[in-house]
Amino acid sequence: MKAGWTSLGDIASARCQGADPWAGGTWRFADVQADAVRASSTPTPTPTPTPTPTPAADTAPAAATAAGAGGAKPARRRRGRMVPALLAVAVASGAAGGLVADRFDESEGSTDTMTVIGADPTGLERRPPESVAGVAASVLPSVVSVEVNDAAGSGFVIAEDGYILTNNHVVSAADDGTVGLTLFDGRRFEAEVVGSSPSYDVAVLRIDADNLTPVVFGDSGSVAVGDPVVAIGSPLGLDATVTSGIVSALERPVTAGGPASQSYINALQTDAAINPGNSGGPLVDSAGRVIGVNSAIASLGAGGTAGSIGLGFAIPIEQVRRTAEQLISDGEAVYPIMGVLLDNGYGGPGAQVADDGENGPGVTPGGPADDVGIRSGDVIVEIDGERVRSPAELIVRLRAHQPGDDVTLTVQRDDEVLEFTVTLDAAVG
Repeated sequence: MKAGWTSLGDIASARCQGADPWAGGTWRFADVQADAVRASSTPTPTPTPTPTPTPAADTAPAAATAAGAGGAKPARRRRGRMVPALLAVAVASGAAGGLVADRFDESEGSTDTMTVIGADPTGLERRPPESVAGVAASVLPSVVSVEVNDAAGSGFVIAEDGYILTNNHVVSAADDGTVGLTLFDGRRFEAEVVGSSPSYDVAVLRIDADNLTPVVFGDSGSVAVGDPVVAIGSPLGLDATVTSGIVSALERPVTAGGPASQSYINALQTDAAINPGNSGGPLVDSAGRVIGVNSAIASLGAGGTAGSIGLGFAIPIEQVRRTAEQLISDGEAVYPIMGVLLDNGYGGPGAQVADDGENGPGVTPGGPADDVGIRSGDVIVEIDGERVRSPAELIVRLRAHQPGDDVTLTVQRDDEVLEFTVTLDAAVG
């Protein structure tokens, strides 16, 4: 069975073309409404798998020490041999460590006063800033919950003067333009949609609020496979949910949404648990810097259950930032085009330029591709030296650029292999 791809929300889907393991997938957005969560004050219990017992690494050495190397119990335990057992119980028991120490002290018949290491409750609240708990503590105040027509999504603060970033597909369902927003501190607002880009699945909201904490942007271009990441959002309407994992792949071509609002993402792939409702929330690195916006998840086949199976996808923050800046300054965003219509029915490797037909010319007259001599029927097999496996993948690679950039295309034309340098034009969307 081929994998299906669920883009985190309105259950619209699109087919990825091409003869590759990712072809034929369906992507859904992660903003599926959480009616099942909100419909009843008594939620239906979810079966919990039986956990596999794990050996207690900390307590085993303590038990061995107490028993003695030869297994025979000494007539009287010396205080020095009690320390490992005492420390293990104190760490595991937290604030109860002092009580455990008193009990051991009484068993010795001693009235000595002991200082218990690890029994300081305030110490348990401190976490290294690079730990998952430390990252969560620093980023959670910037994360918001977004509600549109009883559907849940996520977002995060990007500026102190009220700008919020989320996915286009999270807010596109707002029939009357009303978008509800709840901050981490519980304050609720109606947000204004400043602008949105279906092509990049990015939207910017604004609220009139003070005491906002913006996120810190990271560098998605420096991310490596295996880097630890944390995802924060409101899956299934459960706000302030934190999950963790690693970056499991880079530059994964993802096509999400329906024909009216299809987005093409050159995505960061992660195994951090991402579920419907995580859409628009941040994916952050181990320093708490945002490296991506969670946007799509994989599901098991068309019509399969939407949920975390360890394959989530985030829009790289460099692309998000460029698009957000355009939306804030101009109210609209642009994306690069090469001026061709691709044949989605082509089944071979690469992306074929369509023939002229009812959908328009295969090559736009006077466009970038026409200017360099690309023709209908040409099959684009590489872009900038990287293999192209499908029309969707070519578009994703192009959308990773900006208007005005030059790209090198390798084209198969009958028995010839040709190379063209194309300067990309711009379109609004």
